[in-house]
Amino acid sequence: MDERVVDPDDTAGEAEIELDRTLRPKRLAEMLGQQKVKEQLRISLSAARERDEALDHVLLSGPPGLGKTTLAHIVAHEMGVELHATSGPLLDRPVDLAGMLTNLGPHDVFFIDEIHRINREVEEYLYSAMEDFRIDIVIDQGPRARSVPIDLERFTLVGATTRQGLLSAPMRSRFGITATLDYYEIEDLAQIVHRDARLLGFNVQDDGAMEVARRSRGTARLAKRWLQRVRDYAQVEGDGTIDAASAAAALKLLKVDQVGLDETDIRLLEAIIDRFDGGPVGVNNLAAVIGEEEDTLSEVYEPYLIRQGFLKRTPKGRVAMARAYQHLGRTPPTTDPDQLNLI
Repeated sequence: MDERVVDPDDTAGEAEIELDRTLRPKRLAEMLGQQKVKEQLRISLSAARERDEALDHVLLSGPPGLGKTTLAHIVAHEMGVELHATSGPLLDRPVDLAGMLTNLGPHDVFFIDEIHRINREVEEYLYSAMEDFRIDIVIDQGPRARSVPIDLERFTLVGATTRQGLLSAPMRSRFGITATLDYYEIEDLAQIVHRDARLLGFNVQDDGAMEVARRSRGTARLAKRWLQRVRDYAQVEGDGTIDAASAAAALKLLKVDQVGLDETDIRLLEAIIDRFDGGPVGVNNLAAVIGEEEDTLSEVYEPYLIRQGFLKRTPKGRVAMARAYQHLGRTPPTTDPDQLNLI
């Protein structure tokens, strides 16, 4: 299957990863958008620094590409400590976790991306580390096996998740700070585009920044990616000027339409309307028709479509809304109240 270019959580190339590190804000004041989350963290960080304590454990949730990893780096930088990063799927055994925990320095930040995917045995092993800053290591085997407690430095666990509901209640209760990141407003994304362009040493006209922002699905990571592609297009096919026309032409080549929908989004909406009479349709049937995993459908595709009023989740399944019909140039039905309460 072709890689989905608008997936904010896909694997980037080495050059893009390095560029992301260069552009990543290092301070809360440098990060644009997410005002409520930043204010909550600002107060907690200031208090922790004044008391010379480790920041309380932080749980960041929200769709991919909104800045959870960036905030983890900012927390470490604001506290003046090291960041140690891993992801849930990599922590397969308690010994994997123990090795990382024992290497943490005082007040260091331990960042676990996709924390909802941690092995349950590892999760339970993490409880004592988070609460008591201590772990028990088993030495020897069989009758000679014994548990040896090891004290840890007081650290801050920053967990990031796109599916907070999959975290167990005991795990959620151990985070003192919880924050949910939301999609960015177009104006905030336009500011991010201007900031990145300035750091990269080129100019973007206001209408060009707004055009990139409108097609970025409320996601900072996509806005940054589109800016790079638009810059390439303006350099090769134009005079280097990034305005609304060059941005629109560049993104048209990538098959991203005026509101950020790509070919896969269109196929999804067309499947609901044409194959299932507008819905409701179960996510398993829909995933089979468009050739995607159910989890990918729920986590990557649907949130933006729902937020923009193209799609609705009901107890019976997914339903195409009136805006979906209009966007595809179709006439919406007039008998289903679920598909009339729109735009």
